[in-house]
Amino acid sequence: MPLIVVCDGIEDPHNLGAIIRSAETAGAHGVIIPKRRAVGLTAAVARSAAGALAYVGVHKANNLASTLDELKERGVWLFGAEADGTVGLYDAPFDRPTAIIIGSEGQGLSRLTRDKCDYIVSIPMRGRVNSLNASNAAAVLLFEALRRRTQGN
Repeated sequence: MPLIVVCDGIEDPHNLGAIIRSAETAGAHGVIIPKRRAVGLTAAVARSAAGALAYVGVHKANNLASTLDELKERGVWLFGAEADGTVGLYDAPFDRPTAIIIGSEGQGLSRLTRDKCDYIVSIPMRGRVNSLNASNAAAVLLFEALRRRTQGN
């Protein structure tokens, strides 16, 4: 059952590298990044990925919106990550073909990407700071999806 990470405008190479590393360690099947308006696969990304690029495929999408449509046509459910999500992390049905979409560091998900999502997932925040950075949010969602898939709940 597919588990994919989609990066929607990640600009910081360290964040992208950390997302790729988390995707590989959680057993994701691949990472999708846009060809434009985001960081590419630079040396800094490779360093931050700490070897994960050798094991997880990264696809550069010419048109992210079309790529999301194609994923949906193939039966993959789109889970966008945002602080004001409509479903909580522990209620999100990750027990199906899943693409976790992480928005840019400053803006979050683009409007078009958000509109294409089947679920907008929020991570519960118990402290005084109300958000995580992009790579931390990706790791939390990935490992909750992994937990759900391996424990069946």
